[in-house]
Amino acid sequence: MDDELRERVEREAEKHALLNAVKHESDANVGAVMGPLMGENPAFREHADEVPGVIGGVVSRVNDLEYAEKRARLEELAPEELAEMEAEEEGEDHPLPDLPNAEEYDEVRMRCAPNPNGPWHVGHARMPAVIGTYKERYDGWFCVRFDDTDPETKRPDLDAYDAILADLEYLGFEPDEVFRASDRLETYYDRARDLIEMEGAYTCSCPGEEFSELKNAGEPCPHRDKDVETVLEEFESMVGGEYDGGEMVLRVKTDIEHKNPALRDWVAFRMVDTPHPREEASEYRCWPMLDFQSGVDDHLIGVTHIIRGIDLQDSAKRQRFVYDYFDWEYPEVVHWGHVQLDEYDVKMSTSRIKELIDEGELTGWDDPRAPTIASLRRRGIRGEAITEAMVELGTSTSDVDLAMSSIYAHNRELIDDETDRRFLVRDGVELPLGGSPPEEANPPLHPDHEERGVRDIPVSDAVLLEEGDLPAREERVWLKGLGCFQYTRDALQYTGEGIDVVREGDVDVVHWVPADESVPVRLRTMEGDERGRAEPCVADLEADALVQFERVGFARFDLHEDDEAVAYYAHP
Repeated sequence: MDDELRERVEREAEKHALLNAVKHESDANVGAVMGPLMGENPAFREHADEVPGVIGGVVSRVNDLEYAEKRARLEELAPEELAEMEAEEEGEDHPLPDLPNAEEYDEVRMRCAPNPNGPWHVGHARMPAVIGTYKERYDGWFCVRFDDTDPETKRPDLDAYDAILADLEYLGFEPDEVFRASDRLETYYDRARDLIEMEGAYTCSCPGEEFSELKNAGEPCPHRDKDVETVLEEFESMVGGEYDGGEMVLRVKTDIEHKNPALRDWVAFRMVDTPHPREEASEYRCWPMLDFQSGVDDHLIGVTHIIRGIDLQDSAKRQRFVYDYFDWEYPEVVHWGHVQLDEYDVKMSTSRIKELIDEGELTGWDDPRAPTIASLRRRGIRGEAITEAMVELGTSTSDVDLAMSSIYAHNRELIDDETDRRFLVRDGVELPLGGSPPEEANPPLHPDHEERGVRDIPVSDAVLLEEGDLPAREERVWLKGLGCFQYTRDALQYTGEGIDVVREGDVDVVHWVPADESVPVRLRTMEGDERGRAEPCVADLEADALVQFERVGFARFDLHEDDEAVAYYAHP
C-alpha cells in the first residue's frame, strides 16, 4: 500500500470510526468500521489484508478522545453525515429497520424457508441472520420450513436437511419449529379441494406452449369453465398419480386479462414422474408449485412477516389471489436485493458448486475455495461474525455488496484476544546462524497477555526465513523472540544488540523457525494449498485449535497427518 492510498484509508477510517463512536457514545469498533469502509470504497478491497492494520491504528487514536472531542472532529470531517445521524429518531440505531406494523401483532412470526437442494452458500446466511435477529429484537418466533416440493428441477439433497440446521446453529440461532413441506402434501391437497369447490381453480391439459399463447393474448383456456365435479374428479386422478408428468395441471383462476401475464391463471399443482428422494414422500406424483405451497403454509403456520428477494414480487401477487379466495389476511412483506460477494472465483450458486465438486475441481462443500458456510466454518471463522456482517447490510431493495473483509473484521474482534501466536515460514530460505545466539527463543504466546507465558523454541544451527524477509548483505534483522542478527559471510551472525535497534527504526522484525526441528504444515487457502514449516510446539496442537501465524494470519488446525500438519487459513 503506497503512502497516498494509506492516507485515503486513514481519512475514511477516521470518519467511520467517529461515526461509530459518536452514534453509540462509546469506543469505536474495528469490525463496525470495516464493513461500511470497504462497501463505500471498492478500490480498497485489493488491499484487504493491509486495511485492518491501518484501521486499528486509527480506531485506537479515535478512542483516546473524549466524547466532545470525537463529536467536534466528526463535525469538522463530515458535518452532513453527523447531522443526518443526529436527525434520526431516538433509538433507531439498528442497521435493520423496524418491521412494518409489528406492533399490531401479538407475536412477530417469521419463517426461514430453504430449498434443501444442497448445503448453504454464504449468501444463504443473510436470511437466518436477519430473521434470527428480528426474533430476538421482538421476542418473536421463527421456524425453518424446508420448501422441498420440487423433486425434479431442484431435487432435494438428503444430507442438506441436517447440514442446513447445523449451519443455522453455527450462525447462532435455533428455530422454534422445523417443518418439511414434503410431509404436508395432504394439507395442500385439502386446500386445493376447497379452492376448486369455490370455483377458484381448474384442471388444465393444454400443452405448455398452447396455454402460453392463450395467456399472452389474454384469452381463456378452453378448460377454464369446467364444472366443479369434473375438476374435482380430475384433481383426484392427479393425486392418485394417474397422469404422466406434464399431462395435467391445476391452475388458480385469476384474471385472464391481468396487465401482468405472469399472474394469469398460474399453475398450483403439476405432475412429476421423478420420485422424491425422501422415502416418506416417494409415492407422491402430484406436487404443489412453490407459490401455492408457501402461501398456504404461511397462513396455516401463522407467519406475520415475510422477507424475500425483490425478484419474487410476483410471488406475493400470485399468492394474494389464493388469500382473497379464502378471505385470509396476507402477511407483511419486506423485499430486499441480492447479495454480491467479493474475493471468490467460484460463483455463489448451489448448482455450480455442486458441479465443481462432481468434476473434482473442489474437494467438497468445505473446500476453502468454495463460497459456502461449511468452508468458512472449517477455516475457523465464527458464525457470529457472518451474522453481524449480514445484519449490517440491512434490508435495502438494491443489490448489496458484501466484502469478505467485513466478515474477517468481525471475526478478528471475536478471536484475536483469545488466539495464541505461532511462527510459520512459507517457502523458507535456510540460513546458518553464527555468533553464539541464545539456545532458546521465548516469544510470548500473546503480546497482550503476559500472564499466558511464552512458548519455547529451540535454536539450532540454522533457521528458515521467508524469502521476502531476507536482509540485504551486511544489513541487520531482528528475529522475533530471539535477537538481532547481521547477514554476513552467508550466515546470520548474532550481534547481541538490544531491542532499541528496533525502536529506533533501523532494523526490521521478522518471524522464523528452526530449520531442523520445525513442523511441516500444509496451509489450505482460497488460492490453493501452500507449504511451510512451523515452530515445533505446533505438533502438540489439537484439531480445531485456532492460532495466529504471526505476520501471516489466523488459521484453524484441522488434523495431523503422518508427514505434515494441515491448517485452514481464515484471514489476515
